[in-house]
Order: sequence, then structure tokens, then C-alpha cells
Amino acid sequence: MIFPSNLSLDLLNDWGKNTMTDFLDIKFTAIGEDYLEASMPVDHRTKQPLGLLHGGANVVLAETLGSVAATLTIDKEKQYCVGLEINANHLAAVKEGRVKGITKPIHLGKKTQVWEIKIYTEEGKLSCISRITMAVIDRK
Repeated sequence: MIFPSNLSLDLLNDWGKNTMTDFLDIKFTAIGEDYLEASMPVDHRTKQPLGLLHGGANVVLAETLGSVAATLTIDKEKQYCVGLEINANHLAAVKEGRVKGITKPIHLGKKTQVWEIKIYTEEGKLSCISRITMAVIDRK
């Protein structure tokens, strides 16, 4: 397991209080041995003018998942993680419901981490795939 054994969904969801995560109603829904999962509604907060899930909202979900996952793998007393680069390929339009993002590590290095995030519709269709590179920075 790459995440702390005492980790709870309540703790993860409390981290996002009064942030963009809270505003967009992003909720952590599962923790696995090598993955973290969260969902986000497709509603007035996350849609673009054509009524489709906004690509930027996908990126917020992806960055939230990658950033939190990266932070969970380090000693927070000695280091912290920040996003260095993120990309996203939007593969299918989503008009309603909730989307689910799942992140898994690709590379967990001493100074950088790379995480893949796949975002799915409620029907299980892949709607977006993203990759984030995190910088691991030593605290001074």
C-alpha cells in the first residue's frame, strides 16, 4: 500500500473544506492499494455554456486527485508537493450525472512524481484522461 494505513475518506473530504474542491462538490469515494478515487457532479458549477462538462472542471478533478495522492506518499513534516505540469485529453462529452476520477502512480521519485488520472461517466465510459507531474519540495 502506498498510502498511510490510517487514511480515511472523511479526512480527505475534510481537507477540501472552503476550497475549490468544496465549491465543486468533489468527494473522495475510495482508497485502494495503489489508487485514489473521487467524484464530481456535472451541474451548473461544472458545465460550459453548451451544457457539457467543462474541460477545465475535468482538470480541477484531475489535479485534485493527483495532488492529494502525491501528498499522501511523502513525509509532510519534511516535504510538500506542488503541481509542475498537467495535461488532459477530453474523449467524450458528458451532459449530466457525476463523473468519477481514478488516479494511479506512474512514477514515485525523490523529486518528482507522475500520476495518471482517468475520468469516467456514470455508465463507465472513459471521458477524459490526464497526467500530472508533481514536484516534491524539501521544507526549509
